[in-house]
Amino acid sequence: MMKLSAFLFLCVGLFLLEPVHAQLPGAPQNVRATIEAETTTPAPGDTVTVAIIMDPKPGWHDYWLNPGDAGTPLELEWTLPEGVSAGPIRAPVPETLVIGGFMNHIYRQKHAFLVDIKLPPKLQPSQKVDLKVDARWSACSDEICVPEGGSFVVPLTLRGGDIPEAQREKFDMWRAALPVPLDRQAVYAINGTEISLAIAFPQSADVKDVWFFPMTENMFRYAAKQSARRTGNWLIVSGEIDKRGSGPIGGVLRFGDAQGLIVSASPGSVPSGGTAVSVFGDTSTAPNSAVSGNLFWILGLSVLGGLILNLMPCVFPILGLKAIAIAKSGGDEWRARKDALAYTAGIVLSCLALGATMLALRAAGEEVGWAFQLQDPNIIFLLLLLMTAITANLSGLFNLSNIGLGDNLTRQNGISGSFWTGVLAAVVATPCTGPFMAAAIGAALLLPFGQALLIFAGLGFGLALPFLLIAFIPAVRAMMPKPGAWMEKFRKWMAVPMALTTFALLWLLAQLLGMAGYLIGGVGVAFLVTGIVAISRYKISTYAIIGLAGFICVSGVLAIGKLDVPTAIADSGSKLDPERFSLEKLAVYRAGNRPVFLYFTADWCVTCKVNEATAINRDETVAAFEKAGVVTLMGDYTRRDPEIARFLSQYGRSGVPLYLYFPAKSEAIVLPQILTVDTMLELTQ
Repeated sequence: MMKLSAFLFLCVGLFLLEPVHAQLPGAPQNVRATIEAETTTPAPGDTVTVAIIMDPKPGWHDYWLNPGDAGTPLELEWTLPEGVSAGPIRAPVPETLVIGGFMNHIYRQKHAFLVDIKLPPKLQPSQKVDLKVDARWSACSDEICVPEGGSFVVPLTLRGGDIPEAQREKFDMWRAALPVPLDRQAVYAINGTEISLAIAFPQSADVKDVWFFPMTENMFRYAAKQSARRTGNWLIVSGEIDKRGSGPIGGVLRFGDAQGLIVSASPGSVPSGGTAVSVFGDTSTAPNSAVSGNLFWILGLSVLGGLILNLMPCVFPILGLKAIAIAKSGGDEWRARKDALAYTAGIVLSCLALGATMLALRAAGEEVGWAFQLQDPNIIFLLLLLMTAITANLSGLFNLSNIGLGDNLTRQNGISGSFWTGVLAAVVATPCTGPFMAAAIGAALLLPFGQALLIFAGLGFGLALPFLLIAFIPAVRAMMPKPGAWMEKFRKWMAVPMALTTFALLWLLAQLLGMAGYLIGGVGVAFLVTGIVAISRYKISTYAIIGLAGFICVSGVLAIGKLDVPTAIADSGSKLDPERFSLEKLAVYRAGNRPVFLYFTADWCVTCKVNEATAINRDETVAAFEKAGVVTLMGDYTRRDPEIARFLSQYGRSGVPLYLYFPAKSEAIVLPQILTVDTMLELTQ
């Protein structure tokens, strides 16, 4: 099961509230964290147990070490003196929570994560040692997740190692909540899609409310129903596999009243038969049904999002090409349908390829989102050359009959042209994000790979849907204009928006590479246009154009590879004069009860730029924000930024735009993706 990619969390300055107790200052926390040591006066060479105590508000929760289908576990980054080392996090037995068909492994009640700190014997008595740690975690309700974190310090003074009785009792209570290691190896077997785990469990011991929490990722489908049975001295827990494997499996068996066993299993023979045992939680509702119903809802959002994408400015030039093809078909019903199906195939396959690449990169640990390819200057350069060639073709500089570009005026290869027009439409549509689309793609990141690809296919289908309706509904097709001389003029007019797209790509290349972007892109475009004109005038084979384009592509990519790509983005030029986004800044302003408007944008995001021009960078908005004391933060996603990608995924987004408003002393409000001045002004009222 693909998990919601990891969140980025808050990290602010160190504050001590009492000698062994620290917490994030000022900022409201939905899962309050504190830290304590079992003793603050250890002896040299001792092992000191430290507890990170989590206290969720009612209705909120945090996560186990393996959070399940979504969420992020507690992450600790220690800063320790030389010779001092920290052991692994030991977590109490979790519980389950299913939301929208997704399984979460969580804690709702106050609990403690324990870490053993080993002190070296060479430390001297009376020496002071500070244990410092940056902690990050996600706090979630049933509706939203927010990143939380803090910087903690525990001061120790080396003495005799005495442990106060109250601290000993408290830590004994927390240790009792930890699962204990099972002294025997368990075995598991896979039969079709079912995985069964046989765990040694005395026949004389009572057992009920069983659930296996796997630590080994991707073997178990977390949201699938589990069953349990007993036969002899074996307890068998069965679930559904996610991805078939053959290595060892680790996890925690929960039973009874939050008791737990740490289980390690290897492949083997699992006993059959036995009597049924109750499983933990309410299993009367089948997770499969919830996932299925949720999947259809998400699929509907993706189709609707793709349909609305046709209204976005990035797709307009391609729609013009397709309009010519439809008009050319006239009343030929069979030809119109073949062209529409080929166009749909090009779009859907391209969306599948982009989606599969994005999912594969995220599975490999890369923090990428939708339109990730537009963060790569090499891709931008190649798109620049492609748009230049299309502009030249539409304006009549050359005709390249061997490569379909969606124009069927002068060539018979209409199916190929329609297919490549669909590919082009999918590629140039990625900078735009419309209503419903962001929610669908964000949800796709939580689904298994096959189901996620279905969402991307739905997006492509929605994008192609208008032309399918025209092709397969005669009444709609009859409304299209008849073929005629107007098509040649329309074709040349379509060169104008395509040329504007070309200039936009050149500008974007410069945003990524600095002035070198203008130089490399400009030289590439000049050589390509000059070569196209020369080859067309002297009737040289069209393959020469392909060779020329290939040479320019390779040369440009090699030149880009030798550049030191700037890491800073140019000033935004926004009238709101936003500060650069960081979680530290957000935490400081939130702690000071300042209202904050946070938006994420990118130079390649057309929707972002439209919103900035029509709603954000307006005098009315600036005046209202100044009067209300609203602080503006901006996250620039033009270049790949893992921190921003993690923050976006926290709000179920895989790309920009994302607009958030944090009222003073209140939770974040997620704003629509299409903004108006009225929307902005309402924030300050």
